[in-house]
Amino acid sequence: MKFIVGKKQEMTQMFREDGKAEPVTLVLAAPVEVSLIRTNEKDGYTALQVRRNNMRREVRLKSLHTKDATGIHELGATLTVSQFAVGDRVTIASVSKSKGFQGGVKRHGFHGASSTHGVKHAHRQPGSIGAGGVQRVLKGQRMAGRMGGERVSMRGVRVVNIYPDQNIIALKGGIPGHRGSLVEISA
Repeated sequence: MKFIVGKKQEMTQMFREDGKAEPVTLVLAAPVEVSLIRTNEKDGYTALQVRRNNMRREVRLKSLHTKDATGIHELGATLTVSQFAVGDRVTIASVSKSKGFQGGVKRHGFHGASSTHGVKHAHRQPGSIGAGGVQRVLKGQRMAGRMGGERVSMRGVRVVNIYPDQNIIALKGGIPGHRGSLVEISA
């Protein structure tokens, strides 16, 4: 299993062989060291703990005995961006941007009321929330509320380019989080 932790830097664009531009996100992923190995027999689950400076991060694994796990599951092994290759499909996990308390139009994509035909001061209100016989608001009802700030995973993100001398990996498209947020990249 390939794994590294990095910081989201910025979005830019890169040009493919056919001349078309594609959006990419740059992630600065400095080398990390495997500081602890958790096993199913001893701890009840399998995981690797990596460290860089004073930061420690633990990632759970399906198994420590995978075919592409050669060498990285040893205590003290260094993980760099060089373990990934251009074209690899990776899984990204990060915390999305926090938006605070938002209405139904922004949070759930409600289209709101029309701006004519007698609608006055109710253009962005959610409208009816269901039948009147229940006499309460049902749980899970889509309404205004706190938006963002949650852990989001994206699967199948393509690695566009790798710069091992700068510890930068370029990933296709946008990834969750703000600039400087922690990003877990695994394959």
